[in-house]
Amino acid sequence: MKDSQGTSELCPILKSFSNKVGVLFCCHSLPNIYKRLDTELERKMMEIKRNSLGNNRFRSIDSIILKFPQIRDGLKVIRGVFEKFDEDSNGTVDHEELKKCLQKLQFHVREEDIDDLFYYCDMNENEGIQFNEFIVLLCLIYLLKDCSSSFSTTLKMELPQIDATFNTIIEVFLFLDKNGEGKLKKKDVVKALNEASPREKSPSYITRDRFKEMDLDRNGKISFREFLFAFIKWVGIDSDDDDDDDDPEMQN
Repeated sequence: MKDSQGTSELCPILKSFSNKVGVLFCCHSLPNIYKRLDTELERKMMEIKRNSLGNNRFRSIDSIILKFPQIRDGLKVIRGVFEKFDEDSNGTVDHEELKKCLQKLQFHVREEDIDDLFYYCDMNENEGIQFNEFIVLLCLIYLLKDCSSSFSTTLKMELPQIDATFNTIIEVFLFLDKNGEGKLKKKDVVKALNEASPREKSPSYITRDRFKEMDLDRNGKISFREFLFAFIKWVGIDSDDDDDDDDPEMQN
């Protein structure tokens, strides 16, 4: 497949992001509780893959890129939710603000579960959930909770655009997860990148770099959480204005 201008521009963006957070993932092994959450997400994605019966709107990376404008619009709605609960306007949602947010969204969760979600998504360990981390947190709750839960119902009734956005992001992951394993391996990513034109495959260094950009902990597989963080940057939503000002490659 020919590497289109749109996809080639993703490489420096994701590479910069990967360099910033990859070291963090390598230096800090996830506690068992976080590994459990990774396993739960894998099982959920496998379940969704089985139930989808091959129904997926995406046939190529280019078809995913065409959805970026709609995805950005949905993420802007989430930014509004984030800013509403960032009561002190410091750019992060702390523990207490997160609790209020989940209560407002009628998501009833135990105190220890809130702690797990908070630290699971607080990737830079600054004791505050930044906007990109908030997106990941909401998406994980959306995915892990049963569709009949009050949280999902609230999202669908009050913020249908978020519901549609998360469903689209999940579909992108399922497109990449060719074998329905709930996690991405290099061969999955290579196959997806060559989907549009199998007779004109991407150079091996392109597919290798694409995989590295998402494999933040360098363990040879991409969890749904890793995919989410990378995909948010891929779409192009700024989550940290200070970082973006320092690094031109992170700007749209």
